Amino acid sequence: MKKVSSFSPLFIAIAATMATAAQADDTTSSSTDGFIAGSHLSLDLRNYYYNHDNHDVHGTAGNLEAEWAQGASMRFESGYTQGTVGFGLDIDAMGGLKLDGGAGTSGTSILPESGTNDPNDRHGSAPTTFGSLGGTLKVKAFDTVLRVGDLFLDNPVVAGGTTRLLPMTFQGASLTNNSIKNLTLEGGTASFTKLYNQDGNQRISSYYQANDATAKKITWAGASWKPLPGLATKLYGAQLKDMWDQYFASVDYTYAVNDLISLNPGINYYRTNNSGRSLLGSIDNNTYSVHFNVAVGMNTFGLSMQKVNGNTPFDYILDGDSIDLDNSQEWSDFNGPGEKSWKALYGYDFTNLGFPGLTSAISYTRGTLDLTKANADSPAYGYYYTADGKNAMHWERDLDIKYVVQHGPVKDMSVRLRWAANRASGGYNENVDHNQDEYRVIVDYPINIF
Repeated sequence: MKKVSSFSPLFIAIAATMATAAQADDTTSSSTDGFIAGSHLSLDLRNYYYNHDNHDVHGTAGNLEAEWAQGASMRFESGYTQGTVGFGLDIDAMGGLKLDGGAGTSGTSILPESGTNDPNDRHGSAPTTFGSLGGTLKVKAFDTVLRVGDLFLDNPVVAGGTTRLLPMTFQGASLTNNSIKNLTLEGGTASFTKLYNQDGNQRISSYYQANDATAKKITWAGASWKPLPGLATKLYGAQLKDMWDQYFASVDYTYAVNDLISLNPGINYYRTNNSGRSLLGSIDNNTYSVHFNVAVGMNTFGLSMQKVNGNTPFDYILDGDSIDLDNSQEWSDFNGPGEKSWKALYGYDFTNLGFPGLTSAISYTRGTLDLTKANADSPAYGYYYTADGKNAMHWERDLDIKYVVQHGPVKDMSVRLRWAANRASGGYNENVDHNQDEYRVIVDYPINIF
């Protein structure tokens, strides 16, 4: 009997992307700026201090991780050569410099870890410098862009992490089409990734990798559509080879009641199943979150609910940002097996008080789990199982304050302060995660050179 691909919708979607491109009006397909005239060069400087304190079960401080580093990311993006089919080249160069973080306190994830033979040094000492150089060949025709090389990806199923010192990239090929107004179609495949604290590429894995299992590639396709003002929808699918198939759908709507008040309801949904050789074991997971935010002048009030259906946690790309769930917080994602969680948030913009560029947000998130129902035999997720974890619980408080310079020689430079506290009980803090406190100070300075 002929074998049918278990993930043919992905390739159908990619084919549809290329078909749409072929039907586009060629009068709008080429860039008129040219390879040099249409080019841009930018430099992003990031100074990052990260202090992470892992407490033990009884709350005694210990296992401190603290590092301070300076990062720089430079990107050259060319225009396209003249003609119906235009060619271009992008180059990215990234580097990190350790400012502080000796043996025993490394491991925050903003710098690489190195091994040590000292039995009293759990983490070792991070190297003083690290960096990378990469490039991307791009071809544009009929409102479709093909990129081959380093990919900066940002979609619900494949997204590079941007919350540390340097951005995370993938190596592969992607197609993006914008022939239809307010509709973006994309698809692609990648075989390697460069994590945000590494200077080399490695095979792609999931967040909950089992026995160092890696995938030969990840393939994805999807669409983002804004059919009406204020309404945004997304539909995506991805396959992490021999691990899982994952589908995503979302609807988000912002309705302006008047000049003062706006309403923002939305829902995000993921469906994940094991596939191929099932290196992570059996997966049958449905996860969704719903939110309702109300903006009144400079104030924002929000409430969200999230639910994981299945005896494994919701899984995603290792160190990536492809987790579009409302209760994914600074420390915890509240994505454990069968977990139910809710979040309340409040945000304030200080513009009306005479401080334009200053914003703040505070939130409280609480999740409950029955860890006795977790799959104890799973090679990747089995550690969630706890015999006395029927009433497991954890909560997180988050505070985020950010100021963006509005004028002057350092316009657009920002200073961001982040604090998170996570506490757990009922077996969650014994098998899954310890009680945590962490502080981050992030200074970003984007410079548009030309």
